[in-house]
Amino acid sequence: MANADNRRTAHIISHTHWDREWYLPYEKHHVRLIALMDTLMDTLERDSEYRSFYLDGQTIILEDYLQVRPDRRERLEHWIREGRIHIGPWYVLQDAFLTSSEANVRNLQIGHQDAAHYGTIAKIGYFPDTFGNIGQAPQLMKQAGIDNAVFGRGVKPTGFNNTVSDAAYESSFSELIWEGPDGSRVLGILFANWYSNGNEVPTDEAEAKAYWDRKLSDAGKYASTGQLLFMNGCDHQPIQTDLPEAIRLAGKLYPDTDFVHSNFPDYLASLKASLADKQLSVVRGELRSQRTDGWSTLVNTASARVYLKQMNQAGQTILEKVAEPLAAFAHAAGKAQYPHHLLKYAWKTLMQNHPHDSICGCSVDEVHREMVTRFDKSRHVAETIVDDSKHALAGAVDTSAFARHGQNALPLVVFNTTGWAKSGPVTVELEVARVYYREGIAPSEMIRMMKEYRIGERTLVDAEGTAAAYTMEDLGLQFDYDLPDDKFRQPYWARRVRLTFEAAGVPALGLKTYAWVNGAAEAAPAPSLVAGPRALANANLRVEIAEDGTLAVTDLATGRAYRDLLIYEDAGDIGNEYMFKQPDGEPALTTKGLAASIRVVEDTPYRAAFEIVHEWAIPASADELFEQEKQEAVYYPERKAGRSKALVPFTIRTVVSLDRSGQGVGVRTTFDNRAKDHRVRALFPTDLTASVHRADAIFEVAVRDNEPAAEWENPSNAQHQQAFADVSDGAHGLTVANKGLNEYEVLRDGRNTIAVTLLRAVAELGDWGVFPTPEAQCLGEHATELLILPHSGDGAAAGAFAAAYQFQTPWTAVQTGVHDGALAPEHAFLAWDGEGVAFSSAKIAEEGDLMLRWFNMRPEAAALRVRPNVGPVGAAYASDVLERAGEPLAASDANGAFAADLGPCEIYTAGLAIAP
Repeated sequence: MANADNRRTAHIISHTHWDREWYLPYEKHHVRLIALMDTLMDTLERDSEYRSFYLDGQTIILEDYLQVRPDRRERLEHWIREGRIHIGPWYVLQDAFLTSSEANVRNLQIGHQDAAHYGTIAKIGYFPDTFGNIGQAPQLMKQAGIDNAVFGRGVKPTGFNNTVSDAAYESSFSELIWEGPDGSRVLGILFANWYSNGNEVPTDEAEAKAYWDRKLSDAGKYASTGQLLFMNGCDHQPIQTDLPEAIRLAGKLYPDTDFVHSNFPDYLASLKASLADKQLSVVRGELRSQRTDGWSTLVNTASARVYLKQMNQAGQTILEKVAEPLAAFAHAAGKAQYPHHLLKYAWKTLMQNHPHDSICGCSVDEVHREMVTRFDKSRHVAETIVDDSKHALAGAVDTSAFARHGQNALPLVVFNTTGWAKSGPVTVELEVARVYYREGIAPSEMIRMMKEYRIGERTLVDAEGTAAAYTMEDLGLQFDYDLPDDKFRQPYWARRVRLTFEAAGVPALGLKTYAWVNGAAEAAPAPSLVAGPRALANANLRVEIAEDGTLAVTDLATGRAYRDLLIYEDAGDIGNEYMFKQPDGEPALTTKGLAASIRVVEDTPYRAAFEIVHEWAIPASADELFEQEKQEAVYYPERKAGRSKALVPFTIRTVVSLDRSGQGVGVRTTFDNRAKDHRVRALFPTDLTASVHRADAIFEVAVRDNEPAAEWENPSNAQHQQAFADVSDGAHGLTVANKGLNEYEVLRDGRNTIAVTLLRAVAELGDWGVFPTPEAQCLGEHATELLILPHSGDGAAAGAFAAAYQFQTPWTAVQTGVHDGALAPEHAFLAWDGEGVAFSSAKIAEEGDLMLRWFNMRPEAAALRVRPNVGPVGAAYASDVLERAGEPLAASDANGAFAADLGPCEIYTAGLAIAP
């Protein structure tokens, strides 16, 4: 579409899309990055007509370059400050669906912080290659001061070699309005002809004429104005050093078109000026390629190499839900400095695993081996922060009440770092005696002393003296050491025990103190949770186990029973790391009707559990044809391979548990995978009548259709989840929560079954060539965890969603001494309430204020009331995802309590000035 004067402007933006690791390991891509950056800066210096370069929206490229070229920092800074290299706003180009809400925010925060060191941040909502786009992206962008989103997927189908089809698109133009569930709107720019549509512009006249005839026509097909966007670059694309010459030639060939070596700010300014009288399509919410044939959505990356997703969930959780809040509260209590530097390092190390080709599990094996090391490194830093913070806080708790139990009282503090009060089993190790090497006792005598130390009869009590039922495991002799801040390491021998008990009613974002003391006392009697030969029951639920291991779970509050829960399904998979493909005509196998061995494995006052064992056999792999189809790169939907006739054993061990205060049924599944080319799922038929379901997404409980659009041809309709998937008929509902299992499907089977993927074993990367990935077969031992949560219809109001979020966050417990302290034995650092609202994070901003974030789970207004209890609080203010101070919040009392009205689906951040 041309301007009124029939002139067009061709905005040519130079860039490279830089996957840090993908079909090559990280360091091999790294070497190529160094060459690219050297060439780029040489070109900028040599040719003033080579105006600018967009550095793919991710500041980690700067770190990667300077790691090898530290001597070129000044030169790099010069070109950035001159506006010739555009950087930010992200730290990495993440897969937004597979990284947590807070991880997406930390990515944005750290990208802005790192870019700010260079004096400039490209305010571009850059999502060039995310595998679908999250619904809350418009709100996140608006809160970060970004009024646009530039993306390549979700509205149009993606075909072979990352190109975009010309069919079945949802927007009239490549420019559109993208609206989030809260109503936030940004200008959306779709790469309608992909982010390489201006790649390798010819300098030969005949070639240039053919090239631009085609390219101008392709762009004009979708553009709403005469401002045409051409992206000069592609994946790992070296820069085109002769681009100014190519642009001059294009201008000569097309006098009706202005060819400009442009940049995103200039292009967006020109586009907005041209859009004044245009009516753009409005696209709402998640962009998951809903109106496509469903074969190229890349959604099954959510189940590729599940072990990576599990490690990521654990790593994110310990950082955002444990380390940050504990460190924040220790800082607010004046007991420790907030470790900004360590947390940033841990987050960066974790986020190096968050690029889409990394966390999606769709790279070569070497890439994913290195990721495991990064997960470990990040977690080790986080664990150290947790250890330091919990000891500092425990030291500030008043445990003097336990002195009445004698000098051998062993206090311990249990921390609940979730946003809701919590009850449940806690396990903690206690030292009952210790002897140091520095005491000069012979090692053999030290060992004898600890082995012979008499533990005696003891009782677990809270600060009020009420006994709590527990179990104790004597861990015997243990070697350990202290690492003092002012001395050499201090080794010692100790005698340790492990206690497990129910921590009851630990306040949200708070703590509760217990002690293991001398003397025998009876805890209040409680009936066994084992309610029959194959049954469990507490005050909330009854669970009955059938001979084939399936569960009937009755919600005692509503009377609703759910039957045939926990069927295991195994299906062949002749797809790849990107997409699942079941062999044509081969039905899935299931454990329905397969007799299982069932026995009680735990019967304690706080929890009971049955073990269910299925001795199964499944096909060993795909058949011989599959090898040929892989080697010939046959497009996976067109493959004809089947499953092997040879079988291998597949033993599934399931522990089904019920806590005394539990709202849900725990399911821990372990198996040794010896088969290839298959997918394993757990099935939970809901038998609820509903046309939509809900799934935890990024700052959103997303509502999704059970039936795909008419264009959808793929038999599978798998989708992404974070903490849970939920089906409800309005009066009853079933939520299935998970730990690091990011793929589910609501089956079109007449029962609205929630199917959660536990394992997907595949043989190749896929995409644009032949890349074998034998380690993606995920052979070996695996363990998964789920929680079945029936509820009364509204999972947000009934607490099922809160329980699902809590399921992902572990307890934190620590031994301490008998001492005075400023914190009460039961203490909440922050009290809040708001129906339908979820707590997301507590941390300290760079400037020192306590930052608190919630989000509204429902598309209706909510009232939030907050009562901090972290010591003196100064001004409170509304903030945003970049933690900038906004409107002041009026305090309702001397402790700094405040209230806020949250809009539908709003992400809400508040800042509190504290004086530690």
